[in-house]
Amino acid sequence: MPKFDHLTLGYFLPLARMRELAASSHRTYVSATPFPHIVIDDFLSADLLDVVLGEFPKPGEISWQMFDNPREIKLAAANEAFLGPATRLLLYHLNSSTFLEFLSAVTGIPNLLPDPHLEGGGLHQIVRGGKLGVHADFNKHRRYGLDRRLNLLIYLNKDWREQYGGHLELWDAQMTRCEARVLPIFNRVMIFSTTDYTYHGHPDPLQCPEGMSRKSLALYYFTNGRPSEEITGDHSTLFRARHEGDFKDAPGQRIRAVARELLPPILFRGFRKSRE
Repeated sequence: MPKFDHLTLGYFLPLARMRELAASSHRTYVSATPFPHIVIDDFLSADLLDVVLGEFPKPGEISWQMFDNPREIKLAAANEAFLGPATRLLLYHLNSSTFLEFLSAVTGIPNLLPDPHLEGGGLHQIVRGGKLGVHADFNKHRRYGLDRRLNLLIYLNKDWREQYGGHLELWDAQMTRCEARVLPIFNRVMIFSTTDYTYHGHPDPLQCPEGMSRKSLALYYFTNGRPSEEITGDHSTLFRARHEGDFKDAPGQRIRAVARELLPPILFRGFRKSRE
């Protein structure tokens, strides 16, 4: 954890870089295909993210929310009690008015609101064999009824190689082709708009070595209302298959499903840890 006299606004947010990007990146953002997005490398302090990475819990260290089905195999945690002190402070700053104004300047979306509850966000972790099927995100905040407009992802993966996979894939609205792939390397930030047709995911199982995992921080931003052409019915996550058989059970998934049904929770946690 950094010393107290280092806990300034500028330590957590790259203010000069934000001013530069706010003035220069809007056109890049809105003209990106297949939907508005931007990738920013070396955005935050590497020293800060080293601390955040050091705080990142391993798969068996906390009570992760586990997703284990044919569409997604991943871990998530949004409870502040599970976050280290530097991680909490970074997330607070990324939900601050200073950062919201930066996001509005880059994206052109005014009056953005943060989500202090990190619904669906927070810490995300995927181990070898895990995946996240191509999808469009839920479009309404469950508690507040606000419209989800932006995703921000911060990747924390050092020495990540192309052959490990885990690229964030961006697909066209007709789900005919992947138009962009983003490798989840350390200190890479991905910002993109969310609508019913902003299909994204990393649908192929990770091939990283055992003991490694794909780690990220995820924050979502909202507005009270959205453009009329974007308004449809409320929905949860919309998964889309790339091809027939895309959502078949992964190896070991049926065994885990049976164990989850038959074993008491304490025994299932032990079973799951033995296979991680």
